[in-house]
Amino acid sequence: MDIWIIRDGEKTGPHHDFEIRRRIESGELPASTPAWHEGLDAWKPLVQIDLFRREFDKPIPPPVPQDPQETPATPPPLPDQPHLVRRFWARWFDLYLYAGIWWIAMWAAGRDIGMILHNQWIIVLHYIPWFAFEAFLIHRFGTTPGKWLLGITVTNQNGSLLSLAEAIRRSARVLFLGIGFGWGWLALICQAMSFITTKRIGRPLWDQVGGHRLHTRPIDPFRLVAYIFGLIISLQLQMIVVTPYVMETAAKTFPALKEQFEKNPPWHLPRRH
Repeated sequence: MDIWIIRDGEKTGPHHDFEIRRRIESGELPASTPAWHEGLDAWKPLVQIDLFRREFDKPIPPPVPQDPQETPATPPPLPDQPHLVRRFWARWFDLYLYAGIWWIAMWAAGRDIGMILHNQWIIVLHYIPWFAFEAFLIHRFGTTPGKWLLGITVTNQNGSLLSLAEAIRRSARVLFLGIGFGWGWLALICQAMSFITTKRIGRPLWDQVGGHRLHTRPIDPFRLVAYIFGLIISLQLQMIVVTPYVMETAAKTFPALKEQFEKNPPWHLPRRH
C-alpha cells in the first residue's frame, strides 16, 4: 500500500508500507509522524494507523553498553580447506595397497589371472571388500593407512568419530561417486566430477551430504618416506602378477611386440597351473 508522510513540514511519498515498517523499526520514524493512505479521512500519527500500530507495540531492547576496553569480536573461522592433493594421494595409496595384496592373494590361491583380467564383473566388484574395511577403519580410528600417513582424519562436525552406519554410507558414496568402482573411463569421469564439486563447495559430496569434516596435521617426514615406499611396493605387487598377462595380450594383438617380449621377458611370479 502507498503511504505518504510529513517530515520536517514537507510531505513525501508515496512510500511502500514495508519501507515505513523498516524505518519505524530502525527508529527513524517516531510514533507521532503524520501519515496518510487511501481510505483515511485525515492525516493521523503513525501509531494510530492500523497498518503500523503493532510496530510500536514491539518492545525496543535497550542498547548494550560497550566497554571501551573490550576486545573486538574475533572473525568467524575460515572455511575448511578441501586439501585435494592430500585426499587424492591418500585415497589411491589405500586402493593400490589393497589391489596389490588382492592380486598376490589371487595368485597364491591359484586363480587364473588371465581370466580375472578379462572378467569385467570381477574388475568392477573387486574393490567392494576394501570399502567395507575402510568403513570400519573410519568408524574405529577416523583414518586409513593412506590418510594416516598423510595426516588426515575424518570426523563429524562436532569432532566425534563416525558411527558404523555413517562410515558405511560414506564409503559407499565414495565407491559409487568418487572412483566409479575403479572401472576405466567411469573412474576418470567420477574423479573429474569429484574434483570440480570439491573445488566449488569446499568438500566432496560424500562429506557434504554426511556432514563430515576433514582434519589435517603437518605431514611428518618419516611418514612421507613410508608413504612413498609403501606406494612403490603396492604398485610392484600388482605389476609382478598382472604385467605378464597384459604383455601376452598385447603380443597377440600386436605381433611385432612378441619378439621383443621374448628377448626381454618381464620379471614376474611363476604361473600357477
